[in-house]
Amino acid sequence: MEDSYIIQIENAIPRLNDIAFAKAVNWTIKKDEHWAIIGPNGAGKTLLIDLLTGKYALKSGIINCKDETGHNQSISTVVKSMAFRDIYSMSDLQNSYYQQRWNAGDVHQVPLVRDMFGKGIDKSRLDLLIESFSIEDLLDKEINLLSSGELRKFLIVRALINRPKILILDNPFIGLDNKSRAVLNAIFKNLVEFEDLQLVLVLSNPNDIPDLITHVLPIKEKRIGKACTKNEFFSNEQQVSEIFPSISNLNINGLAEADTNNSIFENALMFKKIHIKYGNRTILNDVNWTVKRGEKWALLGENGSGKSTLLSLVSGDNPQAYANDITLFDRKRGSGESIWDIKKHIGYISPEMHLYYLKNVRCIEIVASGFFDTIGLYRKCNSEQIFEAEKWMDIFGISYLKNTSFLNVSTGEQRLVLLARVFVKNPSLLILDEPLHGLDVGNKIRVKQIIEEFCNETKSLIYVTHYENEIPSVVDKRLVLNKYQNNDKKN
Repeated sequence: MEDSYIIQIENAIPRLNDIAFAKAVNWTIKKDEHWAIIGPNGAGKTLLIDLLTGKYALKSGIINCKDETGHNQSISTVVKSMAFRDIYSMSDLQNSYYQQRWNAGDVHQVPLVRDMFGKGIDKSRLDLLIESFSIEDLLDKEINLLSSGELRKFLIVRALINRPKILILDNPFIGLDNKSRAVLNAIFKNLVEFEDLQLVLVLSNPNDIPDLITHVLPIKEKRIGKACTKNEFFSNEQQVSEIFPSISNLNINGLAEADTNNSIFENALMFKKIHIKYGNRTILNDVNWTVKRGEKWALLGENGSGKSTLLSLVSGDNPQAYANDITLFDRKRGSGESIWDIKKHIGYISPEMHLYYLKNVRCIEIVASGFFDTIGLYRKCNSEQIFEAEKWMDIFGISYLKNTSFLNVSTGEQRLVLLARVFVKNPSLLILDEPLHGLDVGNKIRVKQIIEEFCNETKSLIYVTHYENEIPSVVDKRLVLNKYQNNDKKN
């Protein structure tokens, strides 16, 4: 049955109208095909995968899955789907919260990575995957201490343990450094060649489509385009430009506002001989760093080098700040300031914050919570604050999400909402930890332009990324962290 299908979605319409596509869904995956589902943020890519894997009941249509002899089989026996959000399907972490990542002495016991692979698994298979992904050093870390890149590697290994026939990965490359992306591509190639694995990658950027992909399914505005081979997709420039239209310079002049009187300082931060240790593991050792008012820095380093840990000392979330020589906004930590005194100067976003921001409230409330530095809105905003929140949603192109629940929008749209939250209070220091995570090509351009326009001569910026081309043009200084606690600064 060389030309037979493995999975066929035929005229499928979900029962819930809110998640329905513009037309009934039709899609066929045949043997030896490797697919990229490609489209902008909010296009419906994740909805399609949820439909395929049975998350939503159908009003009409069918989803068939067959083995190589043509007999029906369950989707769950063939397909394994992994997204970054899947960390919350693990019962051990359902009661975790964001600050707990840095509070090692908390009552709630967080499991180690080695304990999260499950029982009754093929141990030799797991050992091989751990070696292939080079994550041996992660096994004795608590799961909530993993960086976003390390967590992504862990989830992929976990998905591969039981040898799925079809593996669906949602944006597997984001958050990975250059070395890890190359390793992941090599592993995919080996799995496809030696294990007969078929891949379906959900992507927001055509440049992320790896060589081994054979077919492309474009999606935009909940409309599924014509399935085609990868070569046909890239040779059809009109189709690519229709899905990802180019964005010219946006009309976003005048974003930078004057600092308030209580935002005048000489140094945003001064770190002297910073040392952070969890158990027997040293994360940061003898790090010295000063960010002056108005300076723009890129904070760089491979996965697990301590970037997020270093930033947690700035944002006030890590209690080990009190055991170190740290001065923030010209005030030494531990001199009587509250965490809110620190946060009022800072606009902050990170992949970890996004993971823990699971609030079933309207997107406008998420944006407005930036005025109070809370995860969720617990105080009533005045008319001026509501106006400002609406203004920033418009600037980020997400006004249409104003009254939609945060949990009912795509991951990329959630990222834009959280970015709008960063800017509403006119912060003096922007800490943007991989802010373009999961954004499509157009939105990456939009966000970079917003950052560059906002960061005038008095605004300080710390920007984290693994992609050189994502660094805003205003950045002129660098701090590079290495995994083994050496660091190098460049002006």
